[in-house]
Formats: sequence, C-alpha cells, structure tokens
Amino acid sequence: MTVQKGWEGRFYEDFEIGDIYPHPLGRTITKTDNIWFTLLTQNTNPVHFDDVYSEQTEFGEPLVDSTFTLALVTGQSVTDLSQNVMANLGWDEVRLPNPVFEGDTIYSYSEILEKRESKSRPNVGIVRAETRGYNQNAEVVIKYKRTFMVYKREHAPEKRDELLNKVLEKKEVSHK
Repeated sequence: MTVQKGWEGRFYEDFEIGDIYPHPLGRTITKTDNIWFTLLTQNTNPVHFDDVYSEQTEFGEPLVDSTFTLALVTGQSVTDLSQNVMANLGWDEVRLPNPVFEGDTIYSYSEILEKRESKSRPNVGIVRAETRGYNQNAEVVIKYKRTFMVYKREHAPEKRDELLNKVLEKKEVSHK
C-alpha cells in the first residue's frame, strides 16, 4: 500500500512576490447563511434579515452581511495562503465595491505583495497579500490586504500524517 501525501499548504519559502493564486472553491450564499451569520454576530441591521424592510431600500432585497463576505473570502484563501499560518497580523484597506446578495456565488484569488523574514521569530516569515472576491458576474465584491506570519517549512508543527502513519502501521499489524 502506498500513501500519497496530500496538500500541505504553502510555507514561507513557497511564496514569491507577484504570484497569483486562484482559490479553488466558490460558494453560493444562501438566505440561511446570511440570517444565521447576521444573528450569530448580533448585527441588528434589518437589511440583512428582514425581507419587508429590505424591499424598501435601494437594493430591493436583503444584503449579505459584509463581515460574512470577509470571512468567506478569507476562508477560501486558506488553502493557498494560510494553511500553515502562525498568526494573522491584520486586514487592511478592506473595500466593498459592489453589494453581495443571497444567491450570489463568490470566488476569489490572491496576489503576493510582500514577504520578509520575521525580525523576532526565526521560525516564521511575514507575508502580505491582496485578496479579491468576485461574484458570478465577474464583479469584485470585496478586496483587502492581509498580513500574516507563516511557518518556515522546517519549523512547522507536526501534521496529521504522522498520526495516519501510526494508524496504518496498526492496521498492517492487525491484518497479519
């Protein structure tokens, strides 16, 4: 039996300024997503959960909570940017140039803007990326810059592969 190594995400050494990563997953936002997130975060603006109120606005329908959009697009970027992050340092210049509505499908990509060694931690580097989320009509709905500390390959915490190897060893023993 051969166990193929899965995607482990990028480490500091893997990032190059100017690289663009199209994030692989899109997500269609449902009414339930919007109401749940809005109420979970105690956002009391009815434009997110009251259809009658929303119909009276210039948009004519509920708007998706903008912090949900930020969380979704950040989540979409994890597989490419921050799978091996030690810490997020900040989100800057968050812009929402177009509204997001229930039923929109959001996709995203990121571009690496800067990278440098950490001055205080030799086990990580600091990366700055710009991420853009866009809808099914190719309209940018969010853009922001994010700075994060990411592990250098040789300093990353042990991954689940070591545990899997132990499980597989036990399986081999039990089959003999």
